[in-house]
Amino acid sequence: MEESRLGNLSSLAVCAGAGGLALGLEQAGFDPVLLLDNRAAACETLRLNRPKWNVVETDLLDFDPVDHQETYDVDLLAAGLPRVKASAAVAREDSAEEIRVLEATIMLMHGVQPRALLIENVPDLVSKPAYEPIRAYVTTELEHLGYRHRWFVLNAMDHGVPQDRKQGVLVAFKGDLIENFVAPVPDTKPPITVGAALRSSMAARGWPYADAWAAQADQPAPTLVGGSWNRGGADLGPTGSKRSWARMRVNGGTVADELPGPEFPWDLSLGVKGMVALTVEQAARLQGFPADWSFAGRKTARYRQVGHASPPPVGRALGCAIRAALGHRA
Repeated sequence: MEESRLGNLSSLAVCAGAGGLALGLEQAGFDPVLLLDNRAAACETLRLNRPKWNVVETDLLDFDPVDHQETYDVDLLAAGLPRVKASAAVAREDSAEEIRVLEATIMLMHGVQPRALLIENVPDLVSKPAYEPIRAYVTTELEHLGYRHRWFVLNAMDHGVPQDRKQGVLVAFKGDLIENFVAPVPDTKPPITVGAALRSSMAARGWPYADAWAAQADQPAPTLVGGSWNRGGADLGPTGSKRSWARMRVNGGTVADELPGPEFPWDLSLGVKGMVALTVEQAARLQGFPADWSFAGRKTARYRQVGHASPPPVGRALGCAIRAALGHRA
């Protein structure tokens, strides 16, 4: 096989966030020529973990590839976009930021002309009628540019992530390369539970009930939700998610500053006061981030980055599938 087919491929990551998707793609053999995000904390996180990455802090709507010619003809344009809301999909109002960002990503295809496109978003985007205007727009633009595409849904817990997190995925390839694409196949192993993922960290400061807690936290985590960047503190998600967390004796209404110590109680009669809260680092483990991946900013900003991230193991699985479709060994 030719040397070029054995080496790493190039990628452009927009809305890169804390780097979950980019990290997974790196593990699959994609080197980013540029990573783009409009939040200072996220950009600092990227630089903190990968000092050599070319990180640009700007809004995607203001990004012009003419000023960054290293992005031309990359192998992959990858985007973990802000979650599109169904109400915006129906109305398509100019004020709907998520729609504008998705459209800007598709329009970026005109200038960059990548060999492949990867967009990750909400699972409903794939098939629900409310999102049909967006899918029609994507189809029209991609076909005009000579790309063929496919929508599908995968669940992070089927790919080594201890979290029930469904993700809607769009892949597109120039020409007929879509015929080579095979979506990642779910693992045959049982999903990793919260207890298995976090037992060691719960015991790290000498909490004597870590094993008992881990034994009853015997299911994958519900979907972590980053929440709004503009209001509120850090918590693990909406009311339904908090109820699921409570069944595992986790207080989903907050994020802890530190792990439980020897004095922390294990008393079910205390309600939320007898429940552990997760730290940002523990939430990151439930997203599949490696232990050495650091997050910049204060606690709420750090948790927001974690909750909004695409799990790296999913990025790796998708990257390997895209790499194979492009004719390169994984």
